[in-house]
Formats: sequence, C-alpha cells, structure tokens
Amino acid sequence: MNKQEAISILKEHNQEHVIKRLEALEDDAAKKLISQVAMIDWKVVESINDKSDSSSEDKKIEPLEAVEIKDIKANKEKYTAKGVEAIKNGKVAAVLLAGGQGTRLGLDKPKGTLNVGVNKDLFLFGQLIRNLLDVVDMTGAYVPLYIMTSDKNNEDTVAFFEEHNYFGYDKDYVKFFIQSMVPSVDYNGKLYMESTDSLAMSPNGNGGWFLSLMAAGLDKDMEEKGVEYVNVFAVDNILQRIADPAFIGATMLAGAECGSKVVRKCEPEEKVGVMCRVNGHPSIIEYYEMSEELANLRREDGELTYGFGVILNYLFSFKKLVEISNTSLPLHIVEKKIPYIDENDNYIKPESPNGYKFETLVLDMVEMMDNCVPYEVERSYEFAPIKNKTGKDSLESARELLKVCLLYTSPSPRDA
Repeated sequence: MNKQEAISILKEHNQEHVIKRLEALEDDAAKKLISQVAMIDWKVVESINDKSDSSSEDKKIEPLEAVEIKDIKANKEKYTAKGVEAIKNGKVAAVLLAGGQGTRLGLDKPKGTLNVGVNKDLFLFGQLIRNLLDVVDMTGAYVPLYIMTSDKNNEDTVAFFEEHNYFGYDKDYVKFFIQSMVPSVDYNGKLYMESTDSLAMSPNGNGGWFLSLMAAGLDKDMEEKGVEYVNVFAVDNILQRIADPAFIGATMLAGAECGSKVVRKCEPEEKVGVMCRVNGHPSIIEYYEMSEELANLRREDGELTYGFGVILNYLFSFKKLVEISNTSLPLHIVEKKIPYIDENDNYIKPESPNGYKFETLVLDMVEMMDNCVPYEVERSYEFAPIKNKTGKDSLESARELLKVCLLYTSPSPRDA
C-alpha cells in the first residue's frame, strides 16, 4: 500500500485527522503509519456501532463432568503413559502467551522477566522453562515451544532468553512470534494516534494467538513436525505444569478435541471462569454471568455443581485449530484508558476510560470445540497467578506458594 492508497482508505472510513497526520509526514517517516492502516480490519473498528448484548440471549447452562483428582490418581499410570508416548513421538507442542508487560507489578519490562525469587534470582520465564524441563527429563524429548510476544516486548523477551541461555532449554526447539495488533478508538470510532507517525495499537487479545501464529507461518512448522496437540498457557502462573503427560493422556484417551486444567473453587463467589456446557457446547461462563442460584448449586456429594474454575492452561487438537481458523471468534469491545496525542501533539494519559479496545479471548475457542475435558489439579501445586503487586493473586502470594512446593524446596539436578 502506498501513501495515496492509505489516504483513500482513511477517507472512506472518515478518519480525516489521521489523513492530516499522514500528509504531514515525509515518505520514509510515513511507512509505519501506512503499514498500520493496511492491516486494519475495518469491520472490527466499526463494530462499536453494533455492540449487541449476547449475555441477554437464552443460555441453557448444564454441568460438564470433570476428570477429578480421585479419577486421576486411579488412572495416573495409564494417562501418563499415553502422554509420554505422544511427547516422545513429537505430537505435542506448547505455546506460551507472553505478550504482556509487568506494568501492574511496577515492572516496565516483559512480565516474564519478573524476579520472583526470595533468596536467589528466580525469573518467571526461568521457572516456567524449568517446569517444562521436568517433562524433558521424564520423556527424553524436547517439546517444541512457541512464545507469543508483542510489538512492545518482543526484542526485550528474545534478548532475555538469549542472555540467560534459554534457561537450559535447547534453543533449536524455541520460536518466537509477535501477537497481531488492532487499533484503539474513541467513543465515536475515531482512531487514536499514539505519536505523530503511529496509531495507538493494542494486542488483539489472547484468543488471537493461533491466527498470530499462522501469520508467522508457524502452523506450517507445527505441521511439518507432526504436531497433533497444542498446550497453550499464560505467562503469569508460575506453578503450572506444562505439557503435562497425564493431562495430555487423559484428554487423548477421552477422544476429546480440547482439555482444560481446572481448580476447585474456594467459594461460590470466587471470581474465576467456570467450565460447563452451554447450549450443548463446552463453554466457560464468567463469574459475573452466573446467577446466585447457579453459583451456589451443589451436587449430591455436597460439592459445587459449577465448581471448577479455569486457569488458562488448555490442550487443543491442532487439526481442530486449523479447521476453525477461518471462523471469527466473538469480539469483545472493552472500555479502556487509552493514552494518545491530541491535535497539538500533547501526550495525554487519561485518568478514566476514553475509548475502546478490541479483544478476542482464548476461552471462546473452547466453545468452538465439539468436546472438552475439564482436568482437575491441586490449586496449591499448580495455581499461583501473579496479577497484582500485593494481596490476592500477587507476587507475595505466589512466593508463599513457591515456598511450600517441591519445585522450590527441592532443587532439580539441573540447578547443581
């Protein structure tokens, strides 16, 4: 796309303020802005004019039976053997969602560079890799690892891995790709400018991970490697087990297209998404979508009927991911505080929401699967999210859980 073509498109979509910016730039300086305009999906931007409330639709919500801890203990050997076989045969890959910055934690760097150690350095990225190395030691095979970064943190993330020698992982099995970006708009659908030569862009949500992976051509890499299952996980849960053979085996033996690690809710009101079935499909209902009656409903054994919360650790059939890649995920239009430059080039950091960002969510991918296996794990051993600096789900609480976990108290031979 050249400058004139970009101007024509912007004019068609009533973005005169961006045209003015573009016309003021020399050709070389205009390249970035032109490339951003070329990538805009205008259907997304203009969707703010049709923010229908899907939550008002009738939903038939039913329980979804989970593979509970007691079941896992009884079948651990069978599940593990199946998963180990799949990993040894190169059928499993892992995708780390690491596009975020550690801003809420007081860290102006990639979130994965956070030092969570108490008496020694222990970085979030390093601990996650160590968890994955446990699987390498068990199976004798490296799991291909694909790390999704963002425009803002890609260089820092790659440099951090190189600086720390990939934390002992074979770098030939690690590939990075950048999450796709979408523009942010004001309440009238006008594109925000972040600088004189750049739109205010934001990541397209964690649901965009597979399309971003495809845009980088890495789906072909997976296909060539013979990958059949992809374990997707978030950067901020330091305790999670990655490419867990028993989890993989249980999902495969169930003949399911998807598996989701879940933890038992502490209380009916806990603010986590819950695995269930909606209108016949596996689904995740957010805590605020559940009625008080449903949230408190109990089974005959006294446990909550809707008592399994997701922790953003999923196993997907690669074949199914390719199949649904041409199907649009539900678009979430979210009010946010969006920094921008005004017409006089003043940089503004709003104190209240001033526009919309557009996101897709990985939980919506679950609903596109024909079936899904909720797989229960012990929250004290696999769930220590770091979302805040202090208090609940914080660096402090994660450190406390690390202290009581074997991962932390019993060093691996690799640490010697």
